[in-house]
Amino acid sequence: MTEVLSQSEIDALLNAISSGESIDNIDTKKVEVENRKIKMYDFKRPDKFSKDQIRTLQMMHENFARVTTTSLSAQLRTLVGVHVASVDQLTYEEFIRSVSNPSTLAIISMDPLKGSAILEIDPSITFTIIDRLFGGQGENAKNINRELTDIEISVIEGIIVRILGNLREAWNNVIDLRPRLGSIETNPQFAQMVHPNDMVVLITLETKVADVEGMMNFCIPYITIEPIISKFSATYWYASVRRGNTSENLKIFKDKLQNIFVEVSAELGEITTSLDNIVNLKKGDVVKLVDTKITDTVTLKIGNKKKFICRPGISGNNMAVQITDLIEGEADITEEDLLKEED
Repeated sequence: MTEVLSQSEIDALLNAISSGESIDNIDTKKVEVENRKIKMYDFKRPDKFSKDQIRTLQMMHENFARVTTTSLSAQLRTLVGVHVASVDQLTYEEFIRSVSNPSTLAIISMDPLKGSAILEIDPSITFTIIDRLFGGQGENAKNINRELTDIEISVIEGIIVRILGNLREAWNNVIDLRPRLGSIETNPQFAQMVHPNDMVVLITLETKVADVEGMMNFCIPYITIEPIISKFSATYWYASVRRGNTSENLKIFKDKLQNIFVEVSAELGEITTSLDNIVNLKKGDVVKLVDTKITDTVTLKIGNKKKFICRPGISGNNMAVQITDLIEGEADITEEDLLKEED
């Protein structure tokens, strides 16, 4: 059989002809070795996740970040931004060394998978969330760096449980994950889940609460997700997404939306008066509204948006309004409008 020359061998022959060198002196095997690309491999840190699996994990947690952005914005009543900054694989020791002390480390049971994961929240984000829930603005909390009190731990547990609900939804196309909060540690040295040299995947989430920026890190040991590692492929994930788009699932979404409560209020008019008069108001008092007649229409608000023109009246023994017209330019209620009114 006639031997076919590789491109490197052809290049070597052409260079030899142009330089006047004898073709017989060319060692084609040596040329091929010299042009071969060598990939470095560290046996102390073997890669456990393929590039395809890393990409799939990133797509899954981008969905998680979007849902978490919405839920935290509603609960904290301020703008919250969460997005995936990176997905890396490293040793557990490297992760623990990168965590500040003190910090917020939530040990999470990954049922039905065996083993646990860690959700690490930057102290600036932790104390900003706590300050917002206690009625503050969260602006001064970013400079606090101390361990959490028992009350603060109880408060942040509620936030983490809500975040874990979003995590379950993000993993739904791969496995019916039921993550549960085990405990909260502040010292990373007390959060030893696996051997220091074991490989983990680290999902880094850039987080912004109002004007305070920080990081949330989700650390999952390879040994925990090893039984389902084959499912972390783009092909399997996209196939699962398509399978989930069924009429049955659409009915579930519709039923959940129907159970959302939105505040509806009718504005009869307005009046300017003293605080003393407001304090002394009692049942049966009559309040005269400014420039409002009994025959005038009123405005119906959904959330904090004016949506309809109504006429006041009585339905049975209850006061009521009858919708007569739509306010132009105010037909669409956005998700942000609903979130501002959600408790």
